[in-house]
Amino acid sequence: MKILVVEDERRIARRIERMTRDFFNDKLDQLWRVDAIDAAQEFLTKQSIDLLLLDLNLNGRDGFEILQTVNAASFHTIVISAYKEQAITAFEYGVLDFVPKPFDQKRLEKALMRLTQKQATAEGLRFLAVKKRQNLRLIDLADVLYIQGADIYAQLHLRDGTTVLHNKSLDRLSQLLPPFFLRIHKSFLVPKREARELIIQAGGKYQLRLQNGELLPVGRTRYKEVKSRWF
Repeated sequence: MKILVVEDERRIARRIERMTRDFFNDKLDQLWRVDAIDAAQEFLTKQSIDLLLLDLNLNGRDGFEILQTVNAASFHTIVISAYKEQAITAFEYGVLDFVPKPFDQKRLEKALMRLTQKQATAEGLRFLAVKKRQNLRLIDLADVLYIQGADIYAQLHLRDGTTVLHNKSLDRLSQLLPPFFLRIHKSFLVPKREARELIIQAGGKYQLRLQNGELLPVGRTRYKEVKSRWF
C-alpha cells in the first residue's frame, strides 16, 4: 500500500500518518506527506499511489483543485476536512469516503476499512469523472449502460452509444459505485435498471439481456447472486 497525505497542519498530518501506519501495519509500503496543492500535483505526476488522504483547505486554496486534476487516476481518495458542507461535492467526484474534522482513530479506520473491504459510501455518487488531455468530464451514472473491464482501465458504455475510457480498473470502480451496480462477470459491472432478462444456456452458461437487447455474459460463480438480487 502506497499512500500520500496532503495536509498543511503539521499536528494533524502527523496524527493521520500515525493512525494510518497503525492501521495498515506491515501492509504499508510507503507513506509520503506534502502540505500544498502544487507539491501534491507535481508528486502525483511522478509517483503512483494507492490512496490519497486529502484536506480541502490547503494554505487557503481549495483541495478540490487536486481532485479536478487527478480525479480519474487509478488511486482512491479519502477526504479529511472540516468543511462538512463539501461532502456531497466530494462524493460526486468519486471519493471513497469523507471524514469530517475533528475525527478520532475509529472514524479514520472506518474509512480505511472501506478500501480494504471493498465497501464504499456511494450513496452520494452521481458522476464518474473522466480526464481526457487537460479536460475533466463528469459522466452521469444515469447515462451508463454498463462498464467493461479493459486491463488496468474500465470502459464506460453510455446510453448514446459511445464509450469512454476510465483510468480506474473495474475492481476499483466497484468499490465506488452505488449498490445498484452489480458485478455480473469478472469483466462487467451493470446497473440494475438495465437488467431485463437472465438467460440460461446449454452447458451451464448464462447471459444477461439488457433493456436495449444487448447480451452480456454472466459468470458461473456470480449467477446465483444475480438471480437472487435481481430476479
